Amino acid sequence: MIKLHWRVWLLILVLVGSALVISPSFESGVVIKSVDKNSTGFDEGLRTNMIIKSINDKPVSNFEDYTSIIGEIFPSKNKTSLKITTKDSEFILYTDEAPKITVSNIPRTKIKTGLDLSGGARALVKAENKSLSSSELNDLISVTSNRLNEFGIADVSVKSVLDLSGNNFMLIEVAGATPSDINELVSKQGKFEAKIGNDTVFRGGEEDITYVARTGEQSGIYSCDVYQGKEMCSFRFTITLSEAAAKRQAAITGNLSTDPANPDYLSKKLDLYLDDNLVDSLSISRDLKGRETTQISIQGSGTGTTSKEAYEDTINNMKKLQTVLITGSLPFKLEIVKIDTISPVLGKEFTKNLIILALIVFIIISIVLFIKYRKIKITLAVILTLFSEAMITLAIAALIKWNLDAPSIAGIIAGMGTGVNDQILILDEASFKSNSSLREKIKNAFFVILSAFSLVVVAMIPLFWAGAGMLKGFALTTLLGVSVGILITRPAFSEIVKKIMKE
Repeated sequence: MIKLHWRVWLLILVLVGSALVISPSFESGVVIKSVDKNSTGFDEGLRTNMIIKSINDKPVSNFEDYTSIIGEIFPSKNKTSLKITTKDSEFILYTDEAPKITVSNIPRTKIKTGLDLSGGARALVKAENKSLSSSELNDLISVTSNRLNEFGIADVSVKSVLDLSGNNFMLIEVAGATPSDINELVSKQGKFEAKIGNDTVFRGGEEDITYVARTGEQSGIYSCDVYQGKEMCSFRFTITLSEAAAKRQAAITGNLSTDPANPDYLSKKLDLYLDDNLVDSLSISRDLKGRETTQISIQGSGTGTTSKEAYEDTINNMKKLQTVLITGSLPFKLEIVKIDTISPVLGKEFTKNLIILALIVFIIISIVLFIKYRKIKITLAVILTLFSEAMITLAIAALIKWNLDAPSIAGIIAGMGTGVNDQILILDEASFKSNSSLREKIKNAFFVILSAFSLVVVAMIPLFWAGAGMLKGFALTTLLGVSVGILITRPAFSEIVKKIMKE
């Protein structure tokens, strides 16, 4: 039995864990990314995340199969029966147009890719009935970015653009999103108002709301039940009002009487409006009359055809409302001028070329190492360590759900390049003829490696915190790569080198 050092065992265990995190999938079909709620498909039960296996008994293995089959069925305007078979169900649509759904290939791994690799949606947005100045546009971009970040959008780019006529627009790009997703996120102003009668008590945003509970006992789903044939869940979370908003509420409730039909409550309710639509009405306890109360409980609900769908809809509604309460309404009502789907075709071509380039680099490195050290074991040790660093870095990116774009991949490559340099340094020190022991030689090599690691960290941290776009992605994956190397792969490689040199 081969006896391995604990550092080598650690590398093996981390690699096994990385493989489990990445979780490669070979399932065929296409996954539904969005369904138009005003469509036949939605009425018949098609929902997001369902996997389509066949259409009219024709197998669907990928996105190309789906578009080809749909293209053959719907050149005509006559109504036809469309049988869509998903992984778990079958749906029959009687329609004269293609299903109003957006689909994509099933992800082969849990690694998330950015806009330039996996595609997404892009929207050109302007203020409705208003030409924005540069300062107004900057305010709009700031609030929009804050809202998208609060809502949990991972890879989003919001920037200003100028047309030939000098008009200012806001360009929003979201990786992995569909046009309906981005339309839902940015087309609404998100104006939140709480009113008692015609009097506004408070509005969304920091001026009136100082705290919004999003986790713990003060926020969550508190009931799910069947209501009028549909599954329905209800949510509740607590907010804290500013002193000015609390005084405003005390002044308004101080003029109310008790409800004759229910003496425990006041005669008017607290009505919650989102974009001028009433979303809920809350009864006001008579004990709150004229009191400056800063703690308010916000309630709402969600529905669905199944309990899971109702729960997810409720969570989504609660999250949107919390986001609007935190960020406030957009400073202007928005109009989407143009919205596009960005194809992942170029990303696929880039990935293919990247894989080919990586193989060429591996071959060149292998040849150079073999010529230099004349030992196949050393060559294999360097290449396998290099592969290990890349795999572990990708697994960490998948674990933290980081969207890998081209600059992020460049950061991984930079980390791997640093790894090759460090491994060659260890090999050169270990093979250098001197009176020092092998342990001392490798210790000297690690002193240089740690110094170089410190310099990389010092250079990358400012880029990560202050950078945007490519700077942030490049900095993060570079930091991950060199950290994996210094903590896991370099120590394991040094033990492997010791064993090879003693043979």
